[in-house]
Amino acid sequence: MDGLKVPFRPKDILPALPRQVAWPLLDSMHNAVDLLPLFVGAPGVNNSAEWKGACFYKNEAWMDFTTSNGSELGGGVLHIETSKAHSWTCMDLYVFVTPYRVTWDYYFIARDHTLKIEEWEGAEELEYVKKNGMSIFLMPSGMLGTLLALWDILPLFSNTGWGQSANIAFLKKHMEASFQHRPKPWVSNINQSDIHTGDFLAISKIRGRWGGFETLEKWVTGAYAGHTAVCLKDAEGKLWVGESGHENEKGEEIIAVIPWEEWFDEQQKDISNPHVALLPLHSDLRAKFNATAAWAYVLNMSGEPYGYHNMIFSWIDTLTDNYPPPLDAHLVVSVMTIWNRMQPDYAANMWNEALNKRLGTKDLDLPSILIETEQRGISFEELLQIPEKDDWFYSDGKSTTCIAFILEMYKEAGLFDPISSSIQVTEFTIRDAYMLRFFDDNITNLPSWCNENDEVQLPFCQILGEYRMELPGYNTIDPYPHMNENCPSLPPAYHRPKKC
Repeated sequence: MDGLKVPFRPKDILPALPRQVAWPLLDSMHNAVDLLPLFVGAPGVNNSAEWKGACFYKNEAWMDFTTSNGSELGGGVLHIETSKAHSWTCMDLYVFVTPYRVTWDYYFIARDHTLKIEEWEGAEELEYVKKNGMSIFLMPSGMLGTLLALWDILPLFSNTGWGQSANIAFLKKHMEASFQHRPKPWVSNINQSDIHTGDFLAISKIRGRWGGFETLEKWVTGAYAGHTAVCLKDAEGKLWVGESGHENEKGEEIIAVIPWEEWFDEQQKDISNPHVALLPLHSDLRAKFNATAAWAYVLNMSGEPYGYHNMIFSWIDTLTDNYPPPLDAHLVVSVMTIWNRMQPDYAANMWNEALNKRLGTKDLDLPSILIETEQRGISFEELLQIPEKDDWFYSDGKSTTCIAFILEMYKEAGLFDPISSSIQVTEFTIRDAYMLRFFDDNITNLPSWCNENDEVQLPFCQILGEYRMELPGYNTIDPYPHMNENCPSLPPAYHRPKKC
C-alpha cells in the first residue's frame, strides 16, 4: 500500500464539469510558465535520482546498461519506480533527453516503468550518458496542466484582443508591470527638429508573433521593452532611424537605415500594437557625440543580418541567477538539443557558432560541443556564462542584436570613452541599455509635445501607445569596466548588484 490516497482530486475531474464552471477554475490554477519542464535528475552509471512528482509523490530512477541485443555498443534501460500517488485519477508526464535523442512518456500506475534504448547513437552518446546520465524533466502540472499551459501561452502569439490581454496578464503576473492607460491621442505630434542623432528609441509590442516573443524575452531579462532603434540626422538635417531587426522585402531580419516618416508610419500600422518611447541623449553627451564616426559605423553595418548568434548570451551572465524558475541550464541545453534535432541549421545559427567561439573550436555540432565541454572539465553552465566579445566574427559577419547595434554605435561615437576598450556591448540587454546614465535627467528639457495631455509626466517621451511605458531603473547607472558581464536577472524585482 502507498498509504491513504483519495479517489480523486477536484482538479482531476474539472474537465468533466460544464465549461463555464471548469475553465475559470482551471485558469486560476495554471499559467504559461507551467509549460516549462522541471529538471528532476539524470541517472547514469553510479547515480540514481529521487524526486516528488506532480502525481506520484515518491519516484526513483536508475539506468541499466545492456549488451544482449547484439549491438557493439549495447543499449540501456531507464527504470522509473513510481509510488505514493495523491489520487487514483492523476498521471505524471516526463521528457527524457540526451544530446542525441529526445523522447517522452506518461505514467498513471504505481509500479516500475521502463524506457528502453535499443541502441546508443554512437560511442559519444554512450560515454555521455555513463558520465552525465539521461536528463529527466517533469511536466510539473501533469497532462492536464500542460494542456492548460499551452492554452495559456498560445494566445501570447495571437494578433487579437485575446492575445493582447494574454500578454498584459503575463507581464502583470510575472514582472508586476502596471499597464496604465494613457489619455488620447496615443500618437504624439512630433517636431523633428527636437530629435537628434543618438536619441534612443525603446519599443514594446504586446500582441502577435513578435509581441509573444518579446513578452518571454522581457520575463527572462527584466527589460520592459522588447526592441530598440536609434535616431540619426544627416548633414542636410533629414531624420533617419537605424535599426537592427528590420524586416526587408524577403522577410529577412537585417540592419537598415530608414527615413523617419517611413519608420514611424510602420509602427503606427503594425498590428502587434507597438508602444514607442524616445529617450533623448543628455546634452553633455550630445556635445561629445562623434556623428561622423557614428554614421560611418551605421552605413558599414547596413544590410548585415540581425545578431541571432549571440542573442541569448547577453541574458546569461551567471551560473544560476539568470533563469526564472523553472528555467535552468539543464532546460536550456535540452531545448537546444530538441532544436538541434528538428532544425539543425537554425540551431547552428542561434547558438552553435557562439558556443564554438567560447571553446575556441570550429564547426562542432551541439553533441560534440557538450562532449568537448566535459573533456575540458567545465560545466555547460560555465560555458553559457562566458562573456561575448564585440570583435568576434561569425560566418555571416559581426553579430549585432538591436541593442548591440546601438551601443556599438555609441562606442564609435565616443560615449563610452575612456573605458571603451573594457566594454563589451554584446553583453548588454535592453534593460542594461536604458539604465545607462546617458539620457537627459531634467524633465523640463524635454520637448513641449512630450507626454502632451497626460497628467503623468514620464522622464522620457512616449510617442506611441495606449498604455504608459515603464522603464524601471531608467538613466541611473554610469558606465564602468566590464559592465554587465556577471549580472543576475531574477523576477520579479530583477535585483542588480553594483558593479556586476
